[in-house]
Amino acid sequence: YLSIYLSIYLSIYLSMLTYYLSVCICMYVSVYVCMYVSVYLSVCICLSVCMCLYVSVYLYVCVCLFVSVCLYVSVYLSVCLSVCMRLSICVCLSVCVCLSVCLSTSVYLSLSIYLSIYLSIYLSIYQVK
Repeated sequence: YLSIYLSIYLSIYLSMLTYYLSVCICMYVSVYVCMYVSVYLSVCICLSVCMCLYVSVYLYVCVCLFVSVCLYVSVYLSVCLSVCMRLSICVCLSVCVCLSVCLSTSVYLSLSIYLSIYLSIYLSIYQVK
């Protein structure tokens, strides 16, 4: 009987340990990924502001959109991280949601930057003619 109880206790202990380790690893990876994404967003904001200063007036509207979207995403990320720190089970799922939002936003930002550059060049050429 003692060996049965011991094996049950050991299996429960091992399962709890593996669960705890997987949650810790997941939280570490999620925090690292979210830090990387927030750095990327701040670089994106800086680049868009610099381009706004250098290229044309049309970019001011785009930069306002960029900054608002980037701020919204960074606030979403910080809220997501604070919730996930408390609810460790939801870490991986919420980070996946955060990453999908960030990736779609970064794609939107890069497309908007290219479009605004193209339009500003086109407008400057049209004004010269």
